[in-house]
Amino acid sequence: MHDSPARFRDLTLDGFVSRLASAEPVPGGGSASAIAASLAAGLVAMVASLSEDRPKYADHAASHARAKAAGQELADLLLRIGDEDAAAFAAFSAALKLPRETVEEQADRKVAIRAAARVAAAVPLRCMEACLAVVADAELLSGRSNVNASSDLHVAALLAEAAARGAAANVRVNLPSVGDEAWAAATSARVDDLLAAIATLAASTHAVVASGEPRPPVG
Repeated sequence: MHDSPARFRDLTLDGFVSRLASAEPVPGGGSASAIAASLAAGLVAMVASLSEDRPKYADHAASHARAKAAGQELADLLLRIGDEDAAAFAAFSAALKLPRETVEEQADRKVAIRAAARVAAAVPLRCMEACLAVVADAELLSGRSNVNASSDLHVAALLAEAAARGAAANVRVNLPSVGDEAWAAATSARVDDLLAAIATLAASTHAVVASGEPRPPVG
């Protein structure tokens, strides 16, 4: 076991990567996805900060303020989700190890596995929803922010979409263990919808950044 802080945010970057590279099952892909998305949110906040109080971009001040606040909030949320994902995986692993010698133990284990699997699917789904918010703000700022930082919006959209795809894989891998076909089907459909929306916004961000063309203020 590592003698280190309980929260990933309290580790050094080297410490987190070392834990990720170790033989311990957590952190894993779910936590890594959330951390990557938090970096994307941080980049969005940075671009907004670099655009504030610039006369050239004064017409977009409301968008800058919104994206800066949202980026900071989402970065914090996604760091928390990284911890929650690790905890959810640990709980699911613990449920799998419950005794199953008697019929009663088998029944209890089945209930525990289903409950843990639902949480293990719900946490990365929340990560995906946060990724959508991140890429929406990146798209909002593209063409409406400091052009010298536009490549950072490109990176933010790339990271957010990659994180969402990673989170989607973690949602789906847990659905067969939930034991609720209707919930699993609805969740799978939500995953598809989120991925499609994120891909559309990311593509728009990339296109606007590549064009270098300014856009009119929102609203």
